[in-house]
Amino acid sequence: MSAPVSADRPFKALPATSAVEILHKLIGFPSVVGTPNGAMVDWIDAYLRSFGIEARILPGPEGDRANLFAIIGPSDRPGYILSGHMDVVPANEAGWSSDPFVLRAEGERLYGRGTSDMKGFLAAVLAAVPTLTASPLARPIHLAFSYDEEAGCRGVPHLLARLPDLCAQPLGAVIGEPSGMQAILAHKGKAAARITIKGRSGHSSRPDLGLNAVHAMADVLNAAIATAQDLADGPFDDAFEPSYSSLQAGTVSGGQAINIIPDLCTLEVEARAISGIDPVSLLAGVQDAAERQKAPGFDVEWEILSAYPALSLPPGAPLAGLLQELTGKTPLAAVSYGTEAGLYQRAGVDAIICGPGDIARAHKPDEFILTSELAACQAMIEALAARCRA
Repeated sequence: MSAPVSADRPFKALPATSAVEILHKLIGFPSVVGTPNGAMVDWIDAYLRSFGIEARILPGPEGDRANLFAIIGPSDRPGYILSGHMDVVPANEAGWSSDPFVLRAEGERLYGRGTSDMKGFLAAVLAAVPTLTASPLARPIHLAFSYDEEAGCRGVPHLLARLPDLCAQPLGAVIGEPSGMQAILAHKGKAAARITIKGRSGHSSRPDLGLNAVHAMADVLNAAIATAQDLADGPFDDAFEPSYSSLQAGTVSGGQAINIIPDLCTLEVEARAISGIDPVSLLAGVQDAAERQKAPGFDVEWEILSAYPALSLPPGAPLAGLLQELTGKTPLAAVSYGTEAGLYQRAGVDAIICGPGDIARAHKPDEFILTSELAACQAMIEALAARCRA
């Protein structure tokens, strides 16, 4: 990998295949979750084609965004998936020192939205492509880049549904979420839902003629609070922080003015489940409370916004041993945030988290990654390729 970029060394001076230069290109695509990603997909596709790799672009049902899947090596043999998401969270927070969609270098730090989460991993993968294609691989390495992970891993299920037609059953998947290049064996599952209650408006002086949607939602909100309190009593898994499943009400909105009976109220809740528990099941009490509001005459809508299972890879799994050898670090037992790794595991593919950067820097102003972290990730990928040649 090339030397760190400084303010007096412009990005254009770097070779087109360096991880820093590739990251510069990727950050320039404002691929915010829930928006079209065609420009970024097309650039990655063209980059791969320049090395003779034909990528499969897999449009999602939304019609304006797509997953990308590429195979380096024989498609009919078991290999390894390098999985990452192309979307980023919005960059509307105050506190950015520069344009979040223009990579800025200060010494070893590279600033920009998505540098750690997780375009840094994508850049390291793409920078390793010249090495991966330099000589034939006996086992393939697959690149699986998905969309809308930040909305609850909405893109990768469509990719996984196509996987049996794309390649032989993989040996494992490395999910490149920021982990300081320390492999992670487990994470919590997550489910999120939106409840909408519709009542009847009117003047606040005649509450008998209306149906107050905010009042009705209070019962649902109380059910969410009660569930959260119950979950804190266990069951427990000490690998996680906190060691129990959790539930929270994240947003609530309704009403127009203090003297108008509110006819609409919405509540969004999310549950995070320890291994062995279906996160959707944790929302049952909240859903039941919402359904009970139909009796007085309210209309109630229940919508699952996203859901993915927990990840739980045994410490003795071959994939865990492989990542320990490749990184030189003992895998971490678990983290509380979630990724698409649980979806890979549910699809029958062993999965593990390992990527450059730090999750503590993600979703914040002046998000950054270190050039040394990019180099370490690229070295790990190239070491994996060496294993796949043996």
